[in-house]
Amino acid sequence: VAAVMITAALPAYAQTGQQIDITVSSLGNAKSLRGGTLLLTPLRGADSQIYAMAQGNLVIGGAGASAGGSKVVVNHLLAGRIPGGATVEKLVPNTALTSDVIHLELNQTDFSTARLVANAINKFMGGVEAATAIDARVVEVRFPGTGSRVAFISELENIEVALAAPQAKVIVNARSGSVVMNQSVRLAACAVAHGSLSVTVSNVQSVSQPNALSQGQTIVTERTDIRVQQEPGVLFNLPASADLADIVKSLNALGATAQDLIGILQAIKAAGALKAELEII
Repeated sequence: VAAVMITAALPAYAQTGQQIDITVSSLGNAKSLRGGTLLLTPLRGADSQIYAMAQGNLVIGGAGASAGGSKVVVNHLLAGRIPGGATVEKLVPNTALTSDVIHLELNQTDFSTARLVANAINKFMGGVEAATAIDARVVEVRFPGTGSRVAFISELENIEVALAAPQAKVIVNARSGSVVMNQSVRLAACAVAHGSLSVTVSNVQSVSQPNALSQGQTIVTERTDIRVQQEPGVLFNLPASADLADIVKSLNALGATAQDLIGILQAIKAAGALKAELEII
């Protein structure tokens, strides 16, 4: 018997009797959940109310085997999913179709995009000021006086909007060394000197063995060897680049590793040559 935690996402407009997927994760010292069956379990929300009931057979994506003290594990054995493993028992109140207005929330916060969405909706409505950008993320739309609201929302979903250019941003993952930048990034002319410094510390143990007839003792000594190696830095001239392909080509010319590239981008940003927001995650 394994103690597990069950999580699920209750979708919008979920109806009673609808089946949703659940994720099951081990909480105790179980070695594997493969082949396990979840007993009937209530799923509660933050208000401690029961919204669904879950049960079923787990689907585990990992595999493992052990024998004679050796163990081989592929992927995870302590977490799995049950497709359609929960049945919705209680509805979540939703007033989106009963109020006079509907709020459209953008996936990404941007004032320009919110304004473009509001203008596109007003143009679709024949010039009537039905949509208003409340802030950089929410657009408020007033329902028309007559007609089906479901049909009106479906028409809103099919309106084509020319999105504004995204904010120039460079995302750096310091743990994995990944660097991702979007097409709005610009690079001003600058010069970069890149070199590497490596420090190697090695310990060698030696044994001093006395003669058999002497009264000496065996002594173990350590010899530490420290080496510092520094490669000469070469000054690279990075030209001003307004295209993403040119920026990638210029950075590749440095011949730096992913970890070194993170430090180079930080230095370029500090010098004011990187025309983008540098975010480290």
